[in-house]
Amino acid sequence: MSFSSQIKEEISKMNTFKNKKLIQYEFIGYLMMDNVNVVKNKIKFSTENEYNINRFHKLLNTLEIDYHIELQGRNYVITCLREKVLEFVTIEDKKIKILSQKLEELQKEEEVKAFIRGCFLGGGSMNDPNKKYHTEMIFSSKENAELVKNILKNYEIKLKELQRKSGYSLYLKEGEEISRFLALIGASTAMLKFEEIRVLKETRNHVNRMVNCETANLNKTIHAAVKQIEAIKKIKKAKKFEELPESLKEIADLRVEHPDISLIELGKMLKEPVGKSGVNYRLKKIVEIAEELS
Repeated sequence: MSFSSQIKEEISKMNTFKNKKLIQYEFIGYLMMDNVNVVKNKIKFSTENEYNINRFHKLLNTLEIDYHIELQGRNYVITCLREKVLEFVTIEDKKIKILSQKLEELQKEEEVKAFIRGCFLGGGSMNDPNKKYHTEMIFSSKENAELVKNILKNYEIKLKELQRKSGYSLYLKEGEEISRFLALIGASTAMLKFEEIRVLKETRNHVNRMVNCETANLNKTIHAAVKQIEAIKKIKKAKKFEELPESLKEIADLRVEHPDISLIELGKMLKEPVGKSGVNYRLKKIVEIAEELS
């Protein structure tokens, strides 16, 4: 089962049917999505998801709206009379939008949650967070999409908008906002699973960055050491090594003996230990002397 279906299964089982006001707003959320079509005197909602259709027909039962369900290919299609929904919405140019008086009531948090839950059930999806973070809802009109976008701003959920061929999409790609969205619609189990995946991914990414950084530093150290050892060999071959100051001869011998250790470690091995900058200065001096030799 996809992650999206798991979310819909969880929220479709929420027992909110005793509160008819919440059921009304969840129903309105369904109606505003791109999966709903107005055909003459009928309203048709279609979906491949069985949890969607089960929840939707329960909403209709609670609201005492007659309906008919049929299977068309892979889609479940539920049909009711247009006049039966006009108590909750208006229909203009075959597009459904929430009634103004209903919209004014949407200041109550529980009603907002029910409304957004209906939107997600009616036309929402979420990718497997192991692969990528992406949550999307497709609305029947730009007006409906912008209404939901503005409502969710109040909950620190900033959706991005995209026009598609079939409707208007609102989507999220930020992990923290997706987590807040799941909490808002009541998908607490899905939210916990999402957070677990998110923490594991971020930890893995952090470890990978550290490993890459350490590998880069190690490569840099090895490259520098090879250059320093080549310089020391060149000085010895030119029989100029004994002419070097004791401090340079000491660091040169240590570098040849320990080609893979850091400058800090080399500095600690000196008779009179010095820091990283002191070691670096001496080795650079050796390289400069070697470069001056013909």
